[in-house]
Amino acid sequence: MESPEWTWAWTWWSTLVLINSISIVLAVLFCRRRNTENDSYLRWMKLMGMIFVSVALYRSVFVSSYMEQLAWFDSLANSSLLIRSLAFFAELSFAGLFMLAMLRTSQDLELYPSGQEHVFDVLVSRAPKFLFLCIFTAQFFATTALITKFEVLFAIEETLWGMAFLSIFPLAIKQLRAVLKSEHSTTELRLLKPFVWLNVIWLVGYCSYSVFYHLPIEYWPHVLEDMRQGNYQFNASLKAVTDALLVVNETKSLSEWGGIGFLIWHSGYFSICVWIVLFLMRGPRLLRSKDVVDTNDQQAGKAVGA
Repeated sequence: MESPEWTWAWTWWSTLVLINSISIVLAVLFCRRRNTENDSYLRWMKLMGMIFVSVALYRSVFVSSYMEQLAWFDSLANSSLLIRSLAFFAELSFAGLFMLAMLRTSQDLELYPSGQEHVFDVLVSRAPKFLFLCIFTAQFFATTALITKFEVLFAIEETLWGMAFLSIFPLAIKQLRAVLKSEHSTTELRLLKPFVWLNVIWLVGYCSYSVFYHLPIEYWPHVLEDMRQGNYQFNASLKAVTDALLVVNETKSLSEWGGIGFLIWHSGYFSICVWIVLFLMRGPRLLRSKDVVDTNDQQAGKAVGA
């Protein structure tokens, strides 16, 4: 007879696997659709989106927790180090999608004309690149933390994530205001308008969670207390690497996974974040309306005829 926790776990796991299975089908269908625009930006957005959605499906099947190396299945496929390696590329793709989308939005809206930037404008306009740099750096802290079991490194990783998305907040607000005041047609703003709103809503939610709960309550207090009491590990050896790769601790116990906190985090990561990525794969940008296209074609024809 199945335990109540296993019954709960199976329902939750099946739901997430179904969500991510549908998501990858949608991502594949979108990638197969032809674009009339020969744009490297769109190709990069599709590639990064497919990487994230593919890894999300894998991780929704093989649920894991890095610090204790908990696993949903007693299998090497559920290895924490293997999954952390996949997450390296997925999380860089997630950051890359935001970076390219925001840089393209600034370019399309001409927010920072060349030669007219002040120091603050330079910092704000380059913030998406800083976001990518923070999340790239965070990957090394997370991987090292998994191997060494030194939890301070996980806290630094999470802090870098918070810093990354806080840094783009001013630019996100500026892009939202620019779109709302834009004289471009509704057709031209069809992808940009939902993107700037989505971006601000995501930032308000994630940054509030990070600044007011995740870092000051969930992470740093107990990490610093463990350091003060000398209650920490630092396993730096080849055995630590092999253990991170080979040791899997199968469990379906909600309490071992971390209770409702883990449930909310994992469910949100592999549903809301995946849906955001599916939208970003479309490549938020300023579209040309039919009238603008026709006008440009006519002008090009006149120039050739001349």
